Amino acid sequence: MDEDAIAGILANHDVLYDAALVDRRSDLLAALADARALIVRNRTQVNADLLAKAPKLQAVGRLGVGLDNIDVAACKARGIAVYPATGANDVSVVEYVIATMLTLLRGAYSATAAVSDGQWPRTALIGGREANGKRLGVIGFGDIGRKVGGVAAALGMEVCGYDPLVPSGDKAWGKVSPLDLDTLLEESDVVSLHVPLADTTRNMLDRAAIARMKHGAILINAARGGVLDEAAVTNALRSGALGGAALDVFAQEPLSTERARIFAGCPNLILTPHIAGLTVESNARVSQLVAEKIRDHLAGGR
Repeated sequence: MDEDAIAGILANHDVLYDAALVDRRSDLLAALADARALIVRNRTQVNADLLAKAPKLQAVGRLGVGLDNIDVAACKARGIAVYPATGANDVSVVEYVIATMLTLLRGAYSATAAVSDGQWPRTALIGGREANGKRLGVIGFGDIGRKVGGVAAALGMEVCGYDPLVPSGDKAWGKVSPLDLDTLLEESDVVSLHVPLADTTRNMLDRAAIARMKHGAILINAARGGVLDEAAVTNALRSGALGGAALDVFAQEPLSTERARIFAGCPNLILTPHIAGLTVESNARVSQLVAEKIRDHLAGGR
């Protein structure tokens, strides 16, 4: 969390700021005995066990938008408000998706070591592809999905989307073509995921769904781990069925040594540690927004 938000917005409150508290569960639970508010990222599990140790808790702030680590129903039953940082990190995620898409399509940016070593792998790299004229399939047409589609359209891409929660006649679609999931997978050159982790989205891109994707397509997941089959992705990359993939989120975070082995030596793969929504700018915006919501809640101005 950006400490300026604590020093400024929460200056009139008694605040315990400890970024490592998530790794000391017993200390965290002890600290909650008198806490009226709790601010977390994605690793802190705000579950029944934690809530039972926080009798005075009134509000939970989430430094991000995903709520899969927070038992929202249990919080509601206790009258505890939950405040995500909706919209505050959209720009960072959009830029991550577009940057990784362009990197994987072009396929030229891994040549630094060879060129600095005196090699000239120009012929090997002429197979790069342009984004212009390609089709981007956006799975999950919420705020971030729509913004990704807008930037892609500005690059000359055709954009289609799938979201059962957005009716086909909704004006939000604009010039974006709403498709069913199978058609989107079969016809898109790039597929980007923007869905929360829920019962309806868990493993939605399983082995069969990935097999339906267009040959050589690019797959990007900067949404939530657990919405796709990671082993199926690596198998498709190794066989050449997929042309590239970028994974910022995983079913297990952090990855264990054993789990990480499935990615070893996989071609055309970008792995990042759940960082798509984290930049200097977005961290300041997220921290400020959540701090303001918590301050206002405690002051009674919900």
